[in-house]
Amino acid sequence: MKKFFVAIFAAALMLMGCGEENPTTSAEVKEASQVQNQITVQIGGRTFPATLEDNLATRDFIERLPLEVDMQELNGNEKYFYLSGDLPSDSVRVKQIHAGDLMLFGSNCVVLFYEDFTTSYSYTSLGKIDAPADLEKVLGKGNVRVQFVK
Repeated sequence: MKKFFVAIFAAALMLMGCGEENPTTSAEVKEASQVQNQITVQIGGRTFPATLEDNLATRDFIERLPLEVDMQELNGNEKYFYLSGDLPSDSVRVKQIHAGDLMLFGSNCVVLFYEDFTTSYSYTSLGKIDAPADLEKVLGKGNVRVQFVK
């Protein structure tokens, strides 16, 4: 009887040791996900890499790329444009905006912020410019032509 339990125990240990045929680390999964959610924002000859969120709005936004749009100035801290159709939205009060934030206001207004500030408005986060250091300078004070590219 003792040999029977030892055999069962040994078989259980062997089964527990079996894993996937192609193990993937969480870092590899994260990297693959980021590659799919990477776009570039081109402004005045400068290219800004951006990382998008993984949500319904960004998936729909990516399907519309490439986009070349005229972004309008608003409030001395943001540029915006209206899409021809709606994106799925899931707005939340973000409280704090950071330079480089790419947000959806309502369901069809894409906003690119170039200054940090607090807000009481609600947005759906689309993503963020990875290194927004020169973003304000490149966007300038008026309206600007911007390309969003996969």
